[in-house]
Amino acid sequence: MALKHEPIAPYHSAQDALRVLETVSRHSTGVLDAEIARRTGLSADRLPALLLMLRREGYVEQLADGAYISGAALDRLTSAHGRDQALREQLQRTLDRLRDTVGAAIYLSRYVDGEIHITQYADGPATPAVNEWVDFRSSAHATAIGKSLLGQLDHDGRRDHLSRHKMARLTSRTITNERLLLSRLGAQPPTVPVLDLQEYAIGTVCAAVPVTAGSSVGCLALSLPVEHAHRLRQAADSLNRGAAPMLLSMAL
Repeated sequence: MALKHEPIAPYHSAQDALRVLETVSRHSTGVLDAEIARRTGLSADRLPALLLMLRREGYVEQLADGAYISGAALDRLTSAHGRDQALREQLQRTLDRLRDTVGAAIYLSRYVDGEIHITQYADGPATPAVNEWVDFRSSAHATAIGKSLLGQLDHDGRRDHLSRHKMARLTSRTITNERLLLSRLGAQPPTVPVLDLQEYAIGTVCAAVPVTAGSSVGCLALSLPVEHAHRLRQAADSLNRGAAPMLLSMAL
């Protein structure tokens, strides 16, 4: 199965953040932002936002003299022991923060061995998760998560998935024509969030953006009650901006 990767803005942010972390980790006693900028080539208007994100995620800490050192979260993720648990906990913290920032239920999913898996999610009383009334694995054609993941496969990979999962009509808005779906997936720009406007469930709208690290295919998604549909595009943009920490965590 071939993948159809194209760089997206969060990917570039994660790559820049990795360069910052490499510089910081080489200076065990601390390094000032001016030296980080010199060594990474990052501009004065780009670096502060990355350092802020890295501090918020716990990857760097700032000393009293302003110098930066490696943070506890980075130490946990780069340790030889317990990395999987540390990664899961770090991703959950980021998901919880996104839920509160965006004001929506947030989902992290991966496409593994030809199937869709929701690996982690963050919801709450004010941000309820979608009721999975039809198994997400068999409804990729109708969900933002599914369309985002299928969109990262090549044409043969998409057709293979659809050949194994019947495109059932879940609502009056569900696309059940394979040619139409494949056409829309092919035309979807990787930098634009995929939307689900009550295609999976009446009363719910969703958006998803790619989060791909290495050869793995994944996405970050949100769901909102339809009465909040007016917030969907703004929430999707916030989700896209929030994808960088997820990519960074998975790349470490």
